Amino acid sequence: MKIKLENITMKFGNFYAIKDISLSIENGEYLTILGPSGCGKTTLIKVISGIWTPTEGKVLVDGKDVTKVPMEDRDTGYVFQNIALFPNMTIGENVGYSPRVKDMSDEEIESIAKEHLELVKMFDRIGMFPSELSGGEQQKVAIARALASGSKMLMLDEPFSALDARVRVELRYEIRRLVKKLGITVLHVTHDQEEAMSVSDRIILMRAGGIQEVGTPLDMYRNPKSIFTAYFIGETNLIECTVSNKSRMGKTEVRLRSGRIVRVSKSNFMIGDRVVISVRPENVYTANDGLKARVIGVVFMGTYWRIRTEAETGDYIDYNLASNYEVPQVGDKVFLVFNKKATRVFARPEEGLEEAIKLE
Repeated sequence: MKIKLENITMKFGNFYAIKDISLSIENGEYLTILGPSGCGKTTLIKVISGIWTPTEGKVLVDGKDVTKVPMEDRDTGYVFQNIALFPNMTIGENVGYSPRVKDMSDEEIESIAKEHLELVKMFDRIGMFPSELSGGEQQKVAIARALASGSKMLMLDEPFSALDARVRVELRYEIRRLVKKLGITVLHVTHDQEEAMSVSDRIILMRAGGIQEVGTPLDMYRNPKSIFTAYFIGETNLIECTVSNKSRMGKTEVRLRSGRIVRVSKSNFMIGDRVVISVRPENVYTANDGLKARVIGVVFMGTYWRIRTEAETGDYIDYNLASNYEVPQVGDKVFLVFNKKATRVFARPEEGLEEAIKLE
């Protein structure tokens, strides 16, 4: 099922929850809508699913205008953040609810419930009540119920946020495997960047009611098109500087605030341009000669140490250190170098760096 949005706007009074959004979602695609709280993620998915009618714009499904078509007539299954099962019904009755509303026979209802519970590996719980299941098991049943309605689109609105961390990880991989097997188009809302990176074919990054960037998880991590994307997707060090040298081939050098010259990736900026470089902690190393810094924090992350430093430029710069290496102590001096090929260069924002990466 292919979805197309044309200039979608949703306004509540004088407040624009989302504004002028256009987007295409391919058949069978797993698309995640990612962004900070209040950016318009849930508003967008509710408009696409038919829960809300947009103030302006069109929603097209397989070329048909469904902007004013109610959710129940859109072949859409919706799984909410708060697990929404009928507490007085068994698991089998919950999953068979939609077929029963459609006046299917008892045999058809039983067959559909069994089939979809088997898909989520919950058939052995068919006679139990929701209160007898764990949170992760209840959410599996909620997904089975959404699919049992005959849905060709599945909307997941923060579906794992109420679950324990380990359950979230296990369930998100299981759901991706399931929907890919069925060939269903999925829209998944989350504020968890790790969740988005691990399950998505593409990610929509939203901010302040608009789309900041759309791309594959790998592209958005390695080649973000904006400072906000670099900051929000993964972790990064952002350092203000000025272009000091530029070759004909685009090779770029920048001058940090301490005066030190650093080579970075190729760019289109010119000598004298004020820029911000982005370098992720895994692309910062220590060497005998480099940017002087003092260790101000050491955190064990499991497979590596996260080392926080204060550089001679006044910038706070983090780097990762494998757990089997000798760990520096707070107060130690280190010299930092950057992997130039993995260092991205952005124009310095007119509104200021802090404003450009502000989450709200």
